[in-house]
Amino acid sequence: MHFSSSKGLTRRNVLSLGGAGILSALFSQLSSNEAAADDSSPNPAAGDPAAGPVARARSCIMLWMNGGPSHLDTFDPKPGSKVAGPFKAIATRSSGVSICEHLPGVAEKMNRIALLRGVSSKEGNHQRAQEMGHTGHVPNPTVQAPSIGAWVLKKRPASGLEIPSFVSLGGPSAGGGFFGNPFDPFVVQRPGERPDDLAPARAVGPGREQARRAFLAALESDFASSTRDAKVGARTALYARARTMMGSRSVEAFDVMQETESLRTKYGDNEFGRGCLVARRLVEIGVPFVEVTLDGWDTHKDNFERTKGRMGILDPALASLLGDLEERALLDSTMVVCMGEFGRSPRINGNEGRDHHPGAFSVAMAGGGVRGGIVHGQTDAEGASVVNDGVSVPDVIATIAQLMGVDPRSEAITPAGRPIQVTQQGKPIAAVIGS
Repeated sequence: MHFSSSKGLTRRNVLSLGGAGILSALFSQLSSNEAAADDSSPNPAAGDPAAGPVARARSCIMLWMNGGPSHLDTFDPKPGSKVAGPFKAIATRSSGVSICEHLPGVAEKMNRIALLRGVSSKEGNHQRAQEMGHTGHVPNPTVQAPSIGAWVLKKRPASGLEIPSFVSLGGPSAGGGFFGNPFDPFVVQRPGERPDDLAPARAVGPGREQARRAFLAALESDFASSTRDAKVGARTALYARARTMMGSRSVEAFDVMQETESLRTKYGDNEFGRGCLVARRLVEIGVPFVEVTLDGWDTHKDNFERTKGRMGILDPALASLLGDLEERALLDSTMVVCMGEFGRSPRINGNEGRDHHPGAFSVAMAGGGVRGGIVHGQTDAEGASVVNDGVSVPDVIATIAQLMGVDPRSEAITPAGRPIQVTQQGKPIAAVIGS
């Protein structure tokens, strides 16, 4: 869409004058549906006892295991069975609970972890299951449900925060759905580094920058008056937030070089380890929702070596994150969730791999009101089916919402006038919520 001033300039021309990548990156989050969502339910964090749960967690860190990790080779080992594979099971700090030998750091933190071993999903396709795992809804071609991160952003906006309230590290995560792109996460593809283009181009001094902003404001005002386009106000607000972020010291939270070398090494010298360290730094300054992605769990081939490699990255990062949060008195106010879109099959295929298995898998939760040191749910002797205390992916999302102070029954109205709740029939899992 273009518009002209009296000198024949288009808004594309004006944007090209600015040159600040951080502005254009944030600007690209806007779309035509940004004003479509109508929130019809109150904010449970506002103090109304009738509005829903009070937040036990100030922040949530979701560690997304992209591709679907094998529960049998991580959190639900079946030693001695024909499906067990080559890994041994080791004891943990939670009495009677064993996990894979390649997760020794996590085993030492199991007293703070609630392990859900009876999770199942209706979706066995990556894209659909990933959407389900982020939204708690079966994918629908007519409406895209908001992710749990978007719900937290909408229902619990972080007042006074000078950087985005929903951050995705190492992956695009899932976004605002019909809430609109302003509720998408701020994506950082290289965790551990400050975002690019936080300063104007070298040739643009303060006076010139101020003049450009004033010129753009005049053009936007003229455009708003002539078109009455509601997106102009949202776009102006987004620019203002971007300018605030560019001048804020809070952006230092993205830079892990602010931490000691020994701590950086402890988390792991890789993108996921740095992402987990950045996540701790972000929640420390009040960011409500952070997601960190560890890709590579789609192990149709060479499952055991590849899964061992992924655990070698996950274990130090997750264990260090939990320990670091606890040492800083942040774990009780920060929920950590480690999950993927589904599990993997007990049967080992001809390529030494395991295939998609939505029928049974594991999710680990800790901190932020989670009851640690427990196992909820049980699979059969081969890990193929849930036989006790089964829960669904929407139940997991509802539990996250409940602990974050977002009523899982909250509704929002889609552009078509249809009310949709936070999850699709999901209910908080009472067994994992601490008293």
